[in-house]
Parts: sequence; structure tokens; C-alpha cells
Amino acid sequence: MCGRYTQIRPWREIVRLYRLTDKFKERNTAARYNIAPTQEVLFINLDRDGNQTVSGGRWWLVPHWAKEVQSKYPMFNARSEDAEKKPSFRDAYKSGRCLLPADGWYEWTKGEDGGRDPWFVHLSDLAPFSFAGLWAYNSTLEVTSCAILTAAAVAPINRIHNRMPIALEHSEYDAWLDPETPVIDAKALLSHNLGPEFSFHRVGRAVNSSKTVNDPSLIEPLTKQPGSD
Repeated sequence: MCGRYTQIRPWREIVRLYRLTDKFKERNTAARYNIAPTQEVLFINLDRDGNQTVSGGRWWLVPHWAKEVQSKYPMFNARSEDAEKKPSFRDAYKSGRCLLPADGWYEWTKGEDGGRDPWFVHLSDLAPFSFAGLWAYNSTLEVTSCAILTAAAVAPINRIHNRMPIALEHSEYDAWLDPETPVIDAKALLSHNLGPEFSFHRVGRAVNSSKTVNDPSLIEPLTKQPGSD
């Protein structure tokens, strides 16, 4: 699962992951330490000419046929096992595949007091990466939106959660974004997941609120815990 994530690294480091034109290589993007569902996020997709471009949208997918922005079912994640078959994600899977820049995300375990203990999951040196995602535009509601694809968690992430977002290997970016890539082949790309390369550490419960001040302290480790990195 992915219920919160971060985009902390400077934009100049993030854009090295993509083949963006010059107009997208310089922009002021504030560090975000606690991005929550329904908030506006950046994602990479292809424009009409087939060039990689930067778009913004709501992190909660709204299919092109939806009558309301806020569905009663969670739409910020899509299960990679069957998303291509689900009416809510099927069209986006065919022609609306995207990448969401990130450098970490949060998972939760149950604390001894019954509360939710957050863990920050990241690559070494907080290197940026990309979630495999889906995006859509609803012309009736005039809303652009996206979702993150998830899979069964692998070690070491499975110590803290049974699901994880798919952090796609860089070599698969072009094929994933290309609408000419058949759905069956695109789905196969999702096995190229950086999951085993991640580590994690406990952080304070302040991150449990999406209204928390956007502050570096949110990702600072607590005292070492069993199962942490």
C-alpha cells in the first residue's frame, strides 16, 4: 500500500530520471514531506507528440466517466494484480500510464499502545525514484488525477506491511509510458520493481496527520527498533 509519500530531493536531481525537454528542467518545487491522498501531485506522462512531460493532478484517480470527484472507494492505489481488468482503472491502464517522482513513502504498524507507528521507507541517500502509476482526465468534472500501482511486499518491506507501491526500474520507464506497449506487456514490466533495494526506519507519529507542518523532522529516525534498517 502507499498512503503517504515524500518528494524531497531538489528538482534538478529528480529530472535526471526522465527525458524532459528544457522547459521542464528548471522549476521551483518545495520539498514535500507528507503527501496525502487527494492532494495535488506531479507525474510524468507523454504528451500528444510522444514527449515526456510533467503534469499535475489529484492523487485519487477519477475515471473519465465518473460523475463525482470523490468516490466512496479508495482510488489512490490500484492493485497491479488486476487493475487492468477493473472498470475504474482499465482505460487508464491502456493509454494513461504514468510515473510519479518520489524519494520515500510511509507504512504503519500497530504500536504496543494500540496506536499507529509510522515507518519511512527509502533508498540509500534518499535517491529519487518513480512509482508506476495511472492517470486520467475527466472533462465533465475538469479534473486530472492519478493513482499508484501496488504489489505484494517483498523483503525487507514485508516486515512492516504486506503490500508496497511499485517503484519501477529506470530501464522500464519508456516502455511503461508508451501507449503502444500492449497491456499484457506493460503488466509484465511491473515485476521490475526496486523493492528489495529499500530500507526503512521508525519515525514519529506526527506524520500520521496530513495537516502536519511540512518539516524535515517527519523523516528523522527514532531510536532503533527491531526490524528497522
